[in-house]
Amino acid sequence: MRRHIHLCLTLITLLSLSLTSSSQIDPQTQALLQFKAGLNDPLNHLASWTNTTTSPCRFFGVRCDDTMVTEISLSNMNLSGGISPSIGDLHGLTRLELDSNSLSGPVPPELAKCTHLLFLNLSCNGLSGELPDLSSLAVLDTLDVETNGFTGRFPAWVGNLAALTTLSVGLNSYDQGETPATIGNLKNLTYLYLAGCSLTGVIPDSIFGLTALETLDMSMNNLAGAIPAAIGNLTNLWKIELYKNNLTGELPPELGKLTKLREIDLSRNQITGEIPPAFAALKGFTVIQLYHNNLSGSIPEEWGELRSLTSFSIYENRFSGEFPANFGRFSPLNSVDISENEFTGPFPRFLCHSKNLQYLLALQNGFSGEFPAEYSTCKSLQRFRINKNQFNGSLPEGLWGLPAATIIDVSDNGFTGAMSPVIAEAQNLNQLWVQNNNFAGEIPPEIGQLAQVQKLYLSNNSFSGEIPAAIGTSLSQLTAPHLEDNSLTGEIPANIGGCVRLVEIDVSRNALSGQIPASLSLLSSLNSVNLSYNELTGPIPTSLQALKLSSIDFSWNRLTGDVPPALLVIAGDQAFVGNPGLCVDGGGACHVDGGHKDGLARKSAVLVPVLVAATLVLVAGIVFVSYRSFKLDELRRRRGDMEHGGDAGEQWKLESFHPMELDADEICGVGEENLIGSGGTGRVYRLELKNGRGGGGGVVAVKRLWKGNAARVMAAEMAILGKVRHRNILKLHACLSRGDLHFIVYEYMPRGNLHQALRREAKGTGRPEMNWPRRRKVALGAAKGLMYLHHDCTPAIIHRDIKSTNILLDDDYEAKIADFGIAKLVTGRSPIDPRFGEGRDIVFWLSSKLAMDSLEDVLDPRVTASARERGDMLKVLRIAVLCTAKLPAGRPTMRDVVKMLADAGAGLGSPRGPPPARVCSNKSCR
Repeated sequence: MRRHIHLCLTLITLLSLSLTSSSQIDPQTQALLQFKAGLNDPLNHLASWTNTTTSPCRFFGVRCDDTMVTEISLSNMNLSGGISPSIGDLHGLTRLELDSNSLSGPVPPELAKCTHLLFLNLSCNGLSGELPDLSSLAVLDTLDVETNGFTGRFPAWVGNLAALTTLSVGLNSYDQGETPATIGNLKNLTYLYLAGCSLTGVIPDSIFGLTALETLDMSMNNLAGAIPAAIGNLTNLWKIELYKNNLTGELPPELGKLTKLREIDLSRNQITGEIPPAFAALKGFTVIQLYHNNLSGSIPEEWGELRSLTSFSIYENRFSGEFPANFGRFSPLNSVDISENEFTGPFPRFLCHSKNLQYLLALQNGFSGEFPAEYSTCKSLQRFRINKNQFNGSLPEGLWGLPAATIIDVSDNGFTGAMSPVIAEAQNLNQLWVQNNNFAGEIPPEIGQLAQVQKLYLSNNSFSGEIPAAIGTSLSQLTAPHLEDNSLTGEIPANIGGCVRLVEIDVSRNALSGQIPASLSLLSSLNSVNLSYNELTGPIPTSLQALKLSSIDFSWNRLTGDVPPALLVIAGDQAFVGNPGLCVDGGGACHVDGGHKDGLARKSAVLVPVLVAATLVLVAGIVFVSYRSFKLDELRRRRGDMEHGGDAGEQWKLESFHPMELDADEICGVGEENLIGSGGTGRVYRLELKNGRGGGGGVVAVKRLWKGNAARVMAAEMAILGKVRHRNILKLHACLSRGDLHFIVYEYMPRGNLHQALRREAKGTGRPEMNWPRRRKVALGAAKGLMYLHHDCTPAIIHRDIKSTNILLDDDYEAKIADFGIAKLVTGRSPIDPRFGEGRDIVFWLSSKLAMDSLEDVLDPRVTASARERGDMLKVLRIAVLCTAKLPAGRPTMRDVVKMLADAGAGLGSPRGPPPARVCSNKSCR
């Protein structure tokens, strides 16, 4: 008992000492420690911020004037958490820099107590809520809160901060509204950044009274009307950013008064007319961005004399005439995009005169003649696209071997000559597009040295000789070789199976011989194969049935033997016509072009009884069909009376996209007992078809669209799913409509959607059906589908609604994207969960766990996994975090994602691609 008393006295003594010590802590230290307590600091930058008698002036990132804390500078420290209200207790604070972190939550209104603040930067975080009124900060010189998640009303109180020289409140989610005229009160402003503020209406006149202004950025809003002539009052402007608005009218000649102007971006508006002569006379331009407008006329000759121009982009306008011959001769041009205009005549020779040009895009114009030889030495080019013009003659040799180029596109012209062996020097080449020209000669074997190439479009030329064997041995990144419509001979390389990433191959309309390489069956990603109109012989490899092909065409060759049944189901008879020795049913029923009299004679003995039997069947069939038609008409009349849907006299409109025998009456007659789901666009049914080759048509999914927007939904599905072919994208069989009744027929996915599968248990085990290998397979499959949409479709297709209910699963758990991120990837949790905290989602929760290296409660506890599998799961989690970076520039492409997921599954090293650091640099990055 005495021991316990002594122990209690000791604890009381310790506690009283602690309280005494605490009461002696400097109020500034106390405020800073409370501020630290609200933060997560995974890199331990704030280790020196301790509860000791150490002066706060010694804390990392803190500066003092004598003993008064005046500055806190913690930019880009990987901090998360919130801003403590204790910040308001630092009354001597003049500078607060917390930008480029991952801070969240609201800005405390107590910040308004820091009335000595001169500089406040909270930009590039995840702060939210409505900005509190900080108009009490009367001496504030710089206010920067851009790139956060602020909501509510635009902070009109900024008009009271008369001392401001820099105001940056853009890229937030304010309510829509007009620009407050009170901003015109800020006569000292030199920098105004109001981009992405949901502003509407016209630019207020008061803005044009800010004569000290040097940068005006009101881009990415919904501003309307013409650019006012009063803009000429802002004679100190050197940068104007008004892109991505709804501005109309012509460019005001008063722009010519802005003699200090260096950068102008008026792109993505609806501006009309020609370039005013006064504007054209300005000499100091470094950046001119006028693309995606309706501008016309010629490009001013004066712009050929510019000395500082680095970036020039005017694509998607109606500019015409000849391009200024001297353009670029005196400028350090880095980027030129003059595509999709109406330029004619010779191509300018001096765009790469400074040897700095990286991007040259002039596609879809009317340029003619030979392409200038000066560009052969433009080794800096990274993207070179001059397709869809009227060029002729040989392509200058050096352009075949641009060492830095990732894309070379000279397609749809009249170029002649041969492909040069110097193409081996284009070691960074990712895409080569030369189709629809008059190139001739052999494809040089040096093409096999392009280790990074993914797309190879050489179709519709006059290339001859054999396909280089090096394509199969060296081009492991190749996804799409298009060699159709040439004069190629010899065999398809037997080692084509070495192109392990191949998605599609088209070598049709050549003179290729030999057999179909069995190594094609090794290409697990292969989706489309077209070998038609050649002289191929031998059998079709049965191993091709193991592939999940969406499109095949082996027609018009000299193939023999049986057609593998699974391939016949995919493509139907038409994919195999023109092969006299090819049999479609395994029993000798071959496509025989021309007659074989002896065969016909041998068969005549059985033809008569067959015809008699067929006649009897036909009569019985007519009776059955008549009765069935009567019943179906009666059913349709009843359904029409009940639903008032469609005109009973109107014919069904059927549009098919994949070979399948479909009966309109069977589809529209699907019963409610087959209902398997209902969503925002309609009800989905499982239908086992009675018709089809061999007496069984298989199982399909039928979606009956809701009335109202059904036509729009069907048009969207037809436009996308009707033209894409990929194993990880849901196959659209057909669309059926009559009146206001609309049905869509898809391939049936027996395992439902990912959302359902993640919640099911495997039968009799009590464990989740989706173990780790299956989840990883789904993630990789969905990524491959998106990669195809983003990188292999022209133009690219953006889904915009990827979620677990829109990812369907076949029998083998192969993912199929439908309903044009995966909310549950590997954690088993929904995207919104109370456990994440108020206003927090799975992205914030997961990011914070990874930052603190606290991962035990991240992974789905229901999944049993080995140590190696848990390592793979964590790699996939980190990839998911990369994909949810706040700014698009920080996210990997889907091609990078597929590579990283494949590497994670193979147990390789850390994911490749951009680091998970935040990206927030200049104000106008797009």
